[in-house]
Amino acid sequence: MSLSPDSSAPLNRPAVLVTGGATRIGAAIVRRFADAGWHVVIHYRSSAGPAEALAACLPSAETIGFDLTDEQAAIAAVTALAARLPGWRCLVNSASVFDYDSVSALDPATNRAAMQVNALAPAALAQAFIALTAGCEGVRSVIHITDMKIENTNPDFFSYTMSKHALAATIGMLAKGNPDGGAKIYGLAPGAVLASHDQREEETEVSHRMNLLGRKTGADEIAGAALFLAGGTLASGQSLFIDSGQHLLDQPRDVIWLAREGA
Repeated sequence: MSLSPDSSAPLNRPAVLVTGGATRIGAAIVRRFADAGWHVVIHYRSSAGPAEALAACLPSAETIGFDLTDEQAAIAAVTALAARLPGWRCLVNSASVFDYDSVSALDPATNRAAMQVNALAPAALAQAFIALTAGCEGVRSVIHITDMKIENTNPDFFSYTMSKHALAATIGMLAKGNPDGGAKIYGLAPGAVLASHDQREEETEVSHRMNLLGRKTGADEIAGAALFLAGGTLASGQSLFIDSGQHLLDQPRDVIWLAREGA
């Protein structure tokens, strides 16, 4: 674990833990919270180097490493975090695995990994956060990063999509289990934002515009929405889709292949 240069800073700031916060959308969320004056805790599994580099350039940050496939280690880590960070106000479950299997051939190993990392672990972390911060003053919030695929399904990335549906189902359940005065539970569903799977960056110029607005959605927009949700303005149990309207379409395949088929 690495602490920020100003070790007293966390005591004077609200704190947020972002799982998978070292890279990609997670890193964008970390930067946005840091810019807004939060102390950010950057979780990583194997990206220690990027996590440390990111923390070093922020005014108040630290890193924390644990494997989401090891639930006991993950819960132990966040329990220790809560004990020394009285200002912990938000958990953003951004970490995810995105491996391919198809609707006609579910791969058991891929499915187990997706369900563990994308659904079971974030649900367990949310429950731990709610319990560990009970009684704390101020707005407390859990933000699950889901996917616009929970509305606009297609046969690709079968286990990944299944796991995101499972995670989305916990939003309403956790919200109803934590009435007024408890933590607020939100979902944040991005569309196609960054190059993924085997996609080349230049391919995103076509595939990521396959939405109602015909525009690319930026990681900064996802980050801004996460910060907005952390303020607790919306009623608990709601989800925001930040995807330029992609979830309102009915696409027969993932946009990676739709773009390639149309080329």
